Amino acid sequence: MMENKETSYSGINLEQGDLPITLKLLDRSMDEAIKQNSRRMIVLMGHDNIKLCFIAGIILRRAAEKMAKRLNSDKIQILYALKHNYEDAKERLKVISSLMKDFTLIDFEEIDYADTEQVLGTTYDLLVLDLINDLRPNDIGRLIGIVRGGGLIILITPHFDEWEKRITEFQELLSTPQHPVNEVRHIFKKRFIKKLLKYPGIAVYDVDKDRLVKEPGVVSLPAFKRRSLMLPEKGETLLRAYKMALTQDQVEVVKIIEKLSRRPEKGEKYIVVITADRGRGKSCAVGIGLAILAHKLRKAKGRVFIGVTAPALENVQSLMMLARRTLEAMGYKTETIERRRVIERIKARGITIEYMRPLDLLSSRPDIVAVDEAAGLQVPMLHKIWRLFDRIIFSSTIHGYEGAGRGFSIRFLKRIKEDKNTKLFEYEMNEPIRYANNDPIELWLFDTLLLDAEPAPLTEKDYEYIKSGEVKYIAPNIREWFLEDKENELRQFVGIYILAHYRNRPNDIAMMADAPHHTIRALKLPSNKIVTAVELAEEGPIPEDMIDYLKKGGWIHGNIIPDRFLKHLRDERFARYAGWRIVRIATHPNAMSLGLGSRIIEFICDEAIKRGYGWVGAGFGVNEPLLRFWLKNNFIPIHISPDRNPVSGEYTVLVIRPLKEEVKKIILQANREFRIKLLNSLVDPYDDLDPYVVRLLLFTWNNPVFKEYKPRLTEIQVERVASYAWSGMTYECVSDCVRELTLAYFYNDETNRPKLSEKEELILITKVLQARSWRACSEVLGMHPQAIMDALREITRVLVRYYYGISGA
Repeated sequence: MMENKETSYSGINLEQGDLPITLKLLDRSMDEAIKQNSRRMIVLMGHDNIKLCFIAGIILRRAAEKMAKRLNSDKIQILYALKHNYEDAKERLKVISSLMKDFTLIDFEEIDYADTEQVLGTTYDLLVLDLINDLRPNDIGRLIGIVRGGGLIILITPHFDEWEKRITEFQELLSTPQHPVNEVRHIFKKRFIKKLLKYPGIAVYDVDKDRLVKEPGVVSLPAFKRRSLMLPEKGETLLRAYKMALTQDQVEVVKIIEKLSRRPEKGEKYIVVITADRGRGKSCAVGIGLAILAHKLRKAKGRVFIGVTAPALENVQSLMMLARRTLEAMGYKTETIERRRVIERIKARGITIEYMRPLDLLSSRPDIVAVDEAAGLQVPMLHKIWRLFDRIIFSSTIHGYEGAGRGFSIRFLKRIKEDKNTKLFEYEMNEPIRYANNDPIELWLFDTLLLDAEPAPLTEKDYEYIKSGEVKYIAPNIREWFLEDKENELRQFVGIYILAHYRNRPNDIAMMADAPHHTIRALKLPSNKIVTAVELAEEGPIPEDMIDYLKKGGWIHGNIIPDRFLKHLRDERFARYAGWRIVRIATHPNAMSLGLGSRIIEFICDEAIKRGYGWVGAGFGVNEPLLRFWLKNNFIPIHISPDRNPVSGEYTVLVIRPLKEEVKKIILQANREFRIKLLNSLVDPYDDLDPYVVRLLLFTWNNPVFKEYKPRLTEIQVERVASYAWSGMTYECVSDCVRELTLAYFYNDETNRPKLSEKEELILITKVLQARSWRACSEVLGMHPQAIMDALREITRVLVRYYYGISGA
């Protein structure tokens, strides 16, 4: 029998219906969870806020008492997440927190979903997610993993029947002016509910009807017993550091990281690569290892600086917290600099461990570099880090919120392994640190959010299909893929993205499922295997009353390419056409360079023409191979971002393939404007843009910037530049003249300029247009400075001869 204070609240009789049996079953399931070190979940659904909160409060108190007793703990940590901008959410929090305030066993903490990145890396015993106002997959993926084994998660939701039809705040953001909110699909919520009803360890209780909809069932896992650790023989100080590890996997990782205390020989590199599923303590192990390295290097050289980077500061909190705790365990007094409760820098005697954005890291000089969640960075950025530093730790999640499958190893490690001067240490962690293997809540989470999706393995027969062109272009039924019998194809599709270079987030899955302007296309083999995956977004036409608003700096949802076109190219004609933006395109990692990407683009363009679209476009972080791919498929550059992405280190380029003759004229004019802007911005801000990329962006498309452009040099300038070309004057004395000749060369197309080689064009770009030093040109082009000086003089002769008919000074 429940205590009297638990049986009556505001006239609610909690003895009736299924609540007593629900609490009994939940008690039994919690006992089972604590023995297994696994977790449980209960969903409370309904409309009665007071009753929802009161039942949640009863469950929290009972669960806290049980955990405290079984775990011999005097404080149980509860995190309650909500949307503070809703009055009803604040009322629910008020009721539940009032039920907790006299319960000294509980440490009750609330957090807004907008701030939940702050708790990544922390651990709680009990978690309450108020999902009445919103269901944002990123929040689910981020928060479910912070609950320890033996813990309980409570979801507070509307009644499922109503929830499936309700538009959430997240779904409102998926609408566009062309596709209003009433067109938003309700597929992701239905998938979420379907998976809740499928898995053991999850109970569902209808608060309004006092009915147990789903029992938690029995979870078949062995009793948990953590392995005793085999620690290395170390002195007292280092032994205290090693004792911070909780699993043998962590001990092994720390031992590997400790190897970096020895400096490589000149030209050598030491690289450590750690991979693991989420919840294995990977970041914590790296933090312990960095603290040990900092201690050893400080003793050897007096001071040590360790640079830490990741896609976001929040990604490195587990690492930073364990680094600080380990330093303190070794006797150091530490100071931390925090931003919004998140550690940015740790300082101790002679030691600095600091987070830097990837782009900032490239211009710093740390002794050791650690890259956490490395798969979230673009491969070119990872290679830059590898080339610049000689002692690096890369860690990456295989499956989980920041997971990238095994694509990180496939994409990134191949080149490193081929380098004879790089010594590579690899380790994959398997032992969970917060909860047991096969934890039912982790299985539910990975399945619901497709965190463990992987592409199908390809056979010799599959390669024959690809080589003979036996691929089928499909427009999948999204409902069938997400909710019915075609989920295997969805998992293959998403698995290709995970193994590609995209930084995948759970929100992306929900957008694919529910956004009315988003659709998916794929290439499928006769063996029913997906080999190429594409997500498309319909953009435009822009309503007439919004065109001027956008040109003046306004913003609307879901129209990236028309928005940039209007803001930067000012041509209102483009706004009248609808088109497809290729959001993401990826090919099976074992079927790259077989023409599948180009093949599906042709299918997409053919379908877009039938739909009456005016264009197909894309935006991407630009590098030479990727740009070549788009140019090869007849996509024309029209815009480049004014600065680099601080995470990828790349500029973003927009490209468009026109599908109508009138659109082609608009795009070619836009490309001319783009080239004028780029040519005159290479000194600033694009002085660091890869010259190989610049050269490709300046492709003329048989469309000169200015027809039959003549260099605008005065007679004196012509005499000076001729003296440089054929006599002893230096480049520095005539840089103004050579710049005008270079602009004339690139303003014209191939019919009105001399023929120069690729290397000669690159010299004009790096030295003349980007104004790099001779040494900087040498490093970029792989030529001796004197060879560049001689070549530039010869190029100038060619240009003066062509445009002025002069053959000597």
